[in-house]
Amino acid sequence: MTAAEENPSLTIGLAPDVTRTRLTARPGLEADLRRLAVRFQSTTQRTQSSIEVQLDELLMNLDALNTWPYKSDGDVVWDPQLRALVVDSLHDAASVSSRLENAPTATEPQAIHERLGPEWSGDLTAFQRRDIAKLLSLRHGANFSVPGAGKTRVGLAVFQALRYTEGIERLLIVGPKSCFSAWQYENAECLRPALTMEIADGAPAATSDAVVVNYERLPNMVDTLGRWLTERPSMIILDEAHRMKLGANGAYGAACLALGPRARRRLILTGTPAPNGVKDLENLFGFVWPGTGRQNVLRAVNGGDLAQASHALRPLFTRTTKGELDLPPVETNLRTLPLPPLHSEVYKALVGQFSARAAGYEGDFQALGRILVYMLMAATSPALLAVGTTRYEPLAYQVPPLAVPEESSLYKLMQDMPAYEMSPKYQEVLAIIRENAAQGRKTLVWSTFIRSLNTLQRMLSQFGPAMVHGGTQDREDQIKRFQTDPDCMVLLSNPATLGEGISLHHECHDAVYVDRDFAAGRFLQSLDRIHRLGLSHDVQTRITVLASEGTIDEVVAARLANKLAFMGGILDDPAVQQLADLDEEPAVGGGLDQGDLKSLMGHLHAPST
Repeated sequence: MTAAEENPSLTIGLAPDVTRTRLTARPGLEADLRRLAVRFQSTTQRTQSSIEVQLDELLMNLDALNTWPYKSDGDVVWDPQLRALVVDSLHDAASVSSRLENAPTATEPQAIHERLGPEWSGDLTAFQRRDIAKLLSLRHGANFSVPGAGKTRVGLAVFQALRYTEGIERLLIVGPKSCFSAWQYENAECLRPALTMEIADGAPAATSDAVVVNYERLPNMVDTLGRWLTERPSMIILDEAHRMKLGANGAYGAACLALGPRARRRLILTGTPAPNGVKDLENLFGFVWPGTGRQNVLRAVNGGDLAQASHALRPLFTRTTKGELDLPPVETNLRTLPLPPLHSEVYKALVGQFSARAAGYEGDFQALGRILVYMLMAATSPALLAVGTTRYEPLAYQVPPLAVPEESSLYKLMQDMPAYEMSPKYQEVLAIIRENAAQGRKTLVWSTFIRSLNTLQRMLSQFGPAMVHGGTQDREDQIKRFQTDPDCMVLLSNPATLGEGISLHHECHDAVYVDRDFAAGRFLQSLDRIHRLGLSHDVQTRITVLASEGTIDEVVAARLANKLAFMGGILDDPAVQQLADLDEEPAVGGGLDQGDLKSLMGHLHAPST
């Protein structure tokens, strides 16, 4: 070892959180380090002789290191893991640039069987072989195929091909709990012998070929899983990768970004890669291709021409669309419901109260989020305001009962609200269920709020409703009852709980949304519970979205339309774009008179909560 290597002028390695790099200068070279530091926008001074720089920026600005005045052999020492990542990034940059410019032909789908080796026994559709071929032609990749297209099997096949031909030995799968059974099933179905696959619970066994971990546990397991990844050549797959769409600003995203560089291969799977727009796509591509991913997205989307952006980014991802699954069309309709006079007055009074309050909270997203939740409640049933949410709603939707000053007009209006007045939305749901049940059709009913689900469970008791939400202990039993019990005509749930990983398309062909929020990805995911691969062509699938006239529902509908149009444009998918413009249709619940409603609500001995 030379003297320079023993005491290098500059040491470059990964910081503890791996999303940043640490540059440490030899004592006496602090002034040179400060001059280098100003060349990076994300520089943080840690000590007099060390700085940290965002990994993405270092990879994009390697030329800045050429300004370091001491570059003789061995005088700059790189951490081996970071050096490998830099080499990988430079290779990716050249490969991605070439692919974006020339879109070279991927591995021939017909040759996939040879790449998979004799251990692979799973059947593959033509579009799955095409997707595998394209992903194998990339060092890292993204599969944005719609739910039901078999992304799990494609991901497993890519790993097996890399295992058989390139010596990749370990696979880390990060996903929601709902995906665990799919990975276990595909592993047993497609590989002989199957991988030794474990669900993460502490340090993984050295003998495990694959580890599956959910996003919630990931932040506390970064160090443990990071060591496991680096001990052998490994691959990481993010299933339902939109869960890390916040990137370094979210706990899940930061954990994923910390683990990504420790794997030789990275692959993301999601049918909804940009639920809130371009920033989500940036963060996902930033995970797959540190340094170049964000830049490629920004360059492609610059100017807002989505067709051009889709064409530019298409070489970097694969997507099987709804059209390619050869499914029967889905009918998606919007029913706008007028509010009864008193309900309308309550809503308007609430708007007045919040208008003044929101004026001082423009930058306080938490406060505005609470206001949104109350507005969504009021658009469904004012009685929800008086009781608030439960602890089983997603954290962002948990609010206490609304505090209403006694001297306000809203307080008096809510006191005057008769206990038997039913929300027009509940009335419409009852009419739809009654009509569907008469035809022998089961119905899936979605609502954000668990107290709405509780009310509907009581109202629809004659139809034997099953219910699944965050607090449901017998979730599997409830789903099985809905699937198999001929007297159970309704399943009540919320998209946050049942939006991913469950297939109901063989038993149910009708879904009703009592309310929606701004989460476009969750909406799309939930639609696919009943519209998936395997439907016969004579099946009629019907989606009905309810909206209270003149309320936040119309604002939500407009925002979702914008997000879905963007996502459909990026993915070049007419099926997604079509959802941005729902067909209007008349309500059918007007056949219930006030006497019926008063009797029903009186029987329940409770307001609509």
